[in-house]
Amino acid sequence: MAFWIFMYICDLLIPLLMVGFGWYFRRYPPENINYWFGYRTTMSTKNQDTWQFAQRYYGNLSWKLGWPTLIISAIVPLFYMGRSTEFVGVCGGILCLLQLVLVLYPIIPIEIALRKTFDKNGNRRQ
Repeated sequence: MAFWIFMYICDLLIPLLMVGFGWYFRRYPPENINYWFGYRTTMSTKNQDTWQFAQRYYGNLSWKLGWPTLIISAIVPLFYMGRSTEFVGVCGGILCLLQLVLVLYPIIPIEIALRKTFDKNGNRRQ
């Protein structure tokens, strides 16, 4: 049971971080382009306008994806509570891998939105 509790907590960390960073980036996006904190890609760091657009977009998307992921991640482990340590470990690991896909997913829509909104030099399209 102790391992199940450990895995349950681990399975909630990624969605909680998604929700937390989503909230933070929606309210207080990193103001200046930096290479330490924020949504950083070649397109998002072209200029201040692309930077701010990407940070807010990431915040909104992470917030929207984080809540359903958190709810699902809180419910699914209840179905394998009390099972063997190996089964709990495999199921918890699979859930973490699926969450990892959701953490990386925002890159696609953000980059698409950046390319629709800005040209290759970072100037807003008319």
